[in-house]
Amino acid sequence: MHRQMVDYSGFSLKRLREPRFSHLLLLLGWVGYFTLYLLTENLIPYDHCHVIHCAVDDMIPFCEGFVIIYVAWFLFCIGALAYGIFFNVQGFKRVQVFLICTQVIAMIIYIVYPSIQNLRPETFPRENVFTWVLGIIYAFDTPTGVCPSLHVAYSLGITSAALKDKEFPLCGKIGCVVFTILVCFAVCFVKQHSFIDVLAALPVGLVSEIIVYKVLKL
Repeated sequence: MHRQMVDYSGFSLKRLREPRFSHLLLLLGWVGYFTLYLLTENLIPYDHCHVIHCAVDDMIPFCEGFVIIYVAWFLFCIGALAYGIFFNVQGFKRVQVFLICTQVIAMIIYIVYPSIQNLRPETFPRENVFTWVLGIIYAFDTPTGVCPSLHVAYSLGITSAALKDKEFPLCGKIGCVVFTILVCFAVCFVKQHSFIDVLAALPVGLVSEIIVYKVLKL
């Protein structure tokens, strides 16, 4: 990989509108996302939510070890954005616009068709560091607003951008594909999502893909 680091010398918040730094304004999309996330999490009553469940969910056992992948996903997203910011501005734009499109579509769905899943175990079958971490996640993140899975949709966007990056190493591309597949398993095995949520993320990712690469042609 021969890509040079992007030069941010002289950067300041006052210069964000300059062409050299304006791509960083896309990060404001996260402000909108977290605002809508807090609103949908706290303002939509549980009894207004539709239960998401299918037969496949009953065949998937609870496996707390997958929380490693679930938590690593946050680092995956941060790492992808950081890589783009420092090494590939065009790639950063593609990933961030993809994520914004996905966020908007998902939030509209969460509001129009609020969802909830009842898959979490009432008590953990074992006590270990993995269930301890999951307990924290369960307490922080309510089981509402689950369909589609943003864990899966975001992973699809990051992997898509990586596969299209001619200078990104092959091992990195393979790693992104494998990790995305593991994320699909992880959200189900830690009982954060129904299998339906994983499937629902696919068309959402496809629409975002079309917007980014066909409509906006980034």
